[in-house]
Amino acid sequence: MGRLDNKVAWVTGAGGGIGEASAKALAESGAHVVLSGRRVEELERVAQDIKNAGGSAEPAQLDVADAEATQTICDDVMARHGRIDVFMANAGINVPNRAVGAITPADFAKVVDINLNGVMNGVLAVLPQMRERGDGTLILTSSWAGRHPSRLTGPAYSASKHAVVALSHSINQEEGVNGIRCTALMPGEVATPILQHRPKPPAPEDIAKMLKAEDLGSVVRYIAEAPPHVCLNEILISPTWNRSFVGVAEAGGITL
Repeated sequence: MGRLDNKVAWVTGAGGGIGEASAKALAESGAHVVLSGRRVEELERVAQDIKNAGGSAEPAQLDVADAEATQTICDDVMARHGRIDVFMANAGINVPNRAVGAITPADFAKVVDINLNGVMNGVLAVLPQMRERGDGTLILTSSWAGRHPSRLTGPAYSASKHAVVALSHSINQEEGVNGIRCTALMPGEVATPILQHRPKPPAPEDIAKMLKAEDLGSVVRYIAEAPPHVCLNEILISPTWNRSFVGVAEAGGITL
């Protein structure tokens, strides 16, 4: 595995959770990391943490649903750094009223716009320069719900995350010949602060058994450091004590 010295990585949803941990892991491997998300104060905090640890990072506030703004950031990074080697599309949302009988058209569109269209906006922005160099790594954050449908995640989230997996495979089918590889990352439950925004937050003893954001950061670093001829098409990862396997999902309101 090679370090990411002299590489540039761009991570969306980088203001916390999996995105923050992944950005820090990529920076630890030597990459300069561009941090995107909607909360500029959190992006600045993560950038400062990376710098304090001896890494290199910069914030770039972004709503990933805005295709024009996404392209503007890509163009700016290219103008100043000349390359984007790794792009991690990690930004995603869900809504509280998510069941088929409760979700509104507006909320369905909002989830799909960020979880799917927002991913493709970034992919389309970075692909041309990757094709030109004949090299590039894309990491698209899907979910356990992107492989195993669950009524508890709701139709918008489940459908959008399934679509991200399909998108990842489509990219590999078309772009592998150009030296570009794409990974669909499908994590189960991860212990991050966003758990407290669920309709029914998990119990502390359940949270303690979940994946940690740092676990996903290590996986992302592994993907990015893999030799250029290696494509990790999918990674499905869950806690060993998986609530969807032991029946707690139905009782405890699991919402990935």
